[in-house]
Amino acid sequence: MKQAILSNTTLDTPRLPAARVAAVNWSACAVGVVALLCAPLFLGDYYLHAMVLAMIFLLPALGLNLILGYTGMLSLAQGVFFGLGAYASALMSIHFGTPFLVNFLVAGLVAGLVALPLGIPALRLRDTSFVMCTLGMVVVAQMVSKNWIDLTRGDMGLSGVARPRLGFGDWVYTVIKAPEYFYLVLAVAALAVAAFVALIRSPAGRCMVAIRDNETLAESLGVPTWTYKLLVFMLSAVFAGLGGSLYAHFSTVVSPLVFQAYYSNTILIIVLGGGVGKVPGAIIGSFVFVAVSEALRITPELRMVIYGFVLLGLVFLFPQGLAPLFQRAAERIAGIGKGPRDVR
Repeated sequence: MKQAILSNTTLDTPRLPAARVAAVNWSACAVGVVALLCAPLFLGDYYLHAMVLAMIFLLPALGLNLILGYTGMLSLAQGVFFGLGAYASALMSIHFGTPFLVNFLVAGLVAGLVALPLGIPALRLRDTSFVMCTLGMVVVAQMVSKNWIDLTRGDMGLSGVARPRLGFGDWVYTVIKAPEYFYLVLAVAALAVAAFVALIRSPAGRCMVAIRDNETLAESLGVPTWTYKLLVFMLSAVFAGLGGSLYAHFSTVVSPLVFQAYYSNTILIIVLGGGVGKVPGAIIGSFVFVAVSEALRITPELRMVIYGFVLLGLVFLFPQGLAPLFQRAAERIAGIGKGPRDVR
């Protein structure tokens, strides 16, 4: 009987420890969700503010992880679409008084539609040329936001963006307090993560990975590689635009500063530091690096210097990001209590 089982076992046959690791991962997710739900009960407004920013930046980071980690294209334009979403929401709120949900959806739609004409020529380029093209988008966005004064008010920016209003008809609730906005952003972030996981586990997600691993081979197998890359570029922009909408309604002020390279760099650090091509990578990176940035505010003169050394230490100690570290910890927890019979 044992020989029959072994004869049917191949290199592709899933092993028992993998299921146990998955169970531990689901347990860790459950613990994390419970901790986040209880966070407003124990944390002050400042810490909630930092966590809200972490979850806001999680959305564009998910988009970058999609295009970089699962399609193999490095884009520096996430900050552009983040800013577009912020400006779209701010303009809708100030000039039309539309509710938050409408502004939120419009922000994602605008970012995706702008990404379409930008992506058509940009995706004809390869490797470093594509990266330079997306960097050029950042420069152009900065100039447009500063000089199109009739629309953006230039360096003065847009102020007075309304707080999110939820509800319909006579029942409308305005989100004002930090715990309320925390739960709102947490719900949006959870939906974004669920959509991200569903996408990468779908047949389209497997096509993306095929393009990342060997685009020529994927194209020879009938995968419309350019179409997929364009769709991924647009989807990554949608994630960033939705994050920008949350940011606009949270800060209530939008200025050309949102198009600075700082935001694109922060999103890139979150993905690279968390783990490229890993589902929990952007989640871990967003909380860790926003927490580090906020913690270093106690030394404003040395803040960026220390932050740079932290990044250098991360590169040398964890070259694949923090997600594999958490994965190894889960594997060790899964291995606790295994007897000799579990060893293969």
